[in-house]
Amino acid sequence: MPINPTITKKEEVIFTPNESTKRLFQVIYRKKNEIQADDSEEAKIKVSELISRLAFYYEKIRNSVDYKEEYLLRKNAILRILKRQVIIEGPLKIPNAEAIAHNLLVELIRAGYLPNNKLPETKIGEIARVVDKYLKLRFYALPKLAADQQKNEYGKWILAMAAAEVEENLNTDAVAQAAVGNMYELLSKEIVLPGDSAYQKDREIQIYVSIHRIFMKFDRDMLDFLLLKYYSANWARAAEEEIKYLANHLEAMKEAITGQMNHPLAAQLNKIVNRYSVYFTILTDVVTDDPVGVYEDFRDDPKAFPRLVKKFANKRYHEAKEKLRRAAVRSIIYIFLTKMVLAFILEVPVTLWLGEVLNYNSLAINISFPPLLLFLIVLFTRTPTEANTLKIVQGVEEVVFTEKERREPIVLRPPSGRGRGASAAFAIIYTITFFITFGLAVYFLDKIHFTAVSIVIFLFFLTLVSFFGLRIRKVAREICIMEDRENIFTFILDFFYVPVIEAGKWLNERFSRLNFFVFILDFIIEAPFKIFVDIAEDWTKYVKERKEEIA
Repeated sequence: MPINPTITKKEEVIFTPNESTKRLFQVIYRKKNEIQADDSEEAKIKVSELISRLAFYYEKIRNSVDYKEEYLLRKNAILRILKRQVIIEGPLKIPNAEAIAHNLLVELIRAGYLPNNKLPETKIGEIARVVDKYLKLRFYALPKLAADQQKNEYGKWILAMAAAEVEENLNTDAVAQAAVGNMYELLSKEIVLPGDSAYQKDREIQIYVSIHRIFMKFDRDMLDFLLLKYYSANWARAAEEEIKYLANHLEAMKEAITGQMNHPLAAQLNKIVNRYSVYFTILTDVVTDDPVGVYEDFRDDPKAFPRLVKKFANKRYHEAKEKLRRAAVRSIIYIFLTKMVLAFILEVPVTLWLGEVLNYNSLAINISFPPLLLFLIVLFTRTPTEANTLKIVQGVEEVVFTEKERREPIVLRPPSGRGRGASAAFAIIYTITFFITFGLAVYFLDKIHFTAVSIVIFLFFLTLVSFFGLRIRKVAREICIMEDRENIFTFILDFFYVPVIEAGKWLNERFSRLNFFVFILDFIIEAPFKIFVDIAEDWTKYVKERKEEIA
């Protein structure tokens, strides 16, 4: 059979990047090549490096006893500082926003959340305008609320919105915003609802919220702030009249935001957005590494792009392993400092007070069990497979190339409700499972001569560590888009293990509010410690000035 001479080995199919991808390339290229202007004439916010170390180590200690995800640490620190300055240290009138903004930025720099001697002093004015807006909202809104509990709730929420807006001001990532815009543009076209759906009007905002929840990893406060901007379009530049208007309608605003946050479409959208979040994460990794080279390869070497996607997917797998280990260590430190110490301080005296014999074997098991269980959870957390990588390659190509764009829409199912009878039956079965699980655990522990106190402590840490184990496994599974295969073993394990995890979640929520160490640090130590740091820094400046005068 003759070979067609018009086809050569070099000829390959060349795909065309779509317009959204081209814009992303441009944003990343500009960011990589922008010249960081170091205007020496512009005054910067500078703190003492020596004194800052004290604040930095204090922050490390503070974070070890109040477990939060790493990417939320700065936003939570902003909220904590605002609460201290506005509620604890602030007077009854509207506090000075300029002073609060200055102190806030200085404390964030000292704690290592912002670079030293890099932020221009004009940033103080920007943050002051944000803070002033919420101080006025708080001043106008709270007197209109009748109940003290409601005033407390809304007062905290207003400060949480202030912290979210300050964080947004400090975290202007052009690449992330471009990726969010591309993802929203893509999904708002692809995701559709049945024609008769009652949720048509909420579709676009729910997609937008889901992208920020999954891709940007916004927490509840940051998502509330996102919706606040949606419902109040001019809030970023709100004048006095707009602030008063929101103060008069604050309850209705918060109710509307809560309705969107608890929307029936959220669960379905989160699953879809999770896949596309992985695609855009890997895509930004690939392009950021070499935007010019990757773009040229589209034309010169079409096979290079899939290889790069695989390379950076594997890199993300490795980073996920490291995050998993760090999260496990942080969880152990948190549990040990905030829960275990108090539990074991109580175990010996309570056991003796009840007239029971102290069992050193049970004490040793209770001490060693939490880290061992977390170690096993980390050990048996599998990295994504090659099949997952191939799915990522296909997904990235789908969002990049015009020829590979998705042709069929993603149709959301109408949220299905469960009948009262079925819900009641499942609740009964779940309750029975709960008692069987904990009953078997108590029976086994009693057989190896655990005292009643030791049993309570063991179950307490079994549930807590199981819950934290689930949370840290999610860190390693962020880049995974393939669902785990179910088998009879996992079915049985979930049947009995889910009640344990749910009990751990309930306990963590309750005990996090009663965190003895956080209370001491926030309400007893932090304010005088920060005053001491301020005095120490002023003293170092004074000594330096005297030294320069002598010279």
